[in-house]
Amino acid sequence: MRNRNWSIHLIGDELMNHKHALPVLVYDDDCGFCTWCAAWVVRHGSLDAVGFANLTADDRSRLPDDYEACAHLITTDSVYSCGAAAEWAIARTYPELQPLFCAFRLLPGYSSVRERLYRFLANRRSWLGKILSAESPVGERDQL
Repeated sequence: MRNRNWSIHLIGDELMNHKHALPVLVYDDDCGFCTWCAAWVVRHGSLDAVGFANLTADDRSRLPDDYEACAHLITTDSVYSCGAAAEWAIARTYPELQPLFCAFRLLPGYSSVRERLYRFLANRRSWLGKILSAESPVGERDQL
């Protein structure tokens, strides 16, 4: 049987480190599409979510000053923002995509393309919310 431990370091050491609390996706809880996305990854992945309205002071201190500009993913060791947060959440929800993301990161300009794609979708979230939408709360942290 093939050893599958090679995937542990593809996204980051904390990705597969289950000794700590779940990573937390920080999302715009006033956006129906954002809330739907957060609910999807909480339901199908191994992470939690918290809307902007329910952030703790400690959470806010780890985020950039303009944190409301995009989604973020807080792990024990890092904070991923915008497209990187989306990539991380997708990889956490669909571990079989980790090698693909790893290969993409080797391509020159990938992070720029990823961020442009994130911004393209973020700029159309009102329209996307007409197709896919949910209401908060979605994560355990939202319900506290």
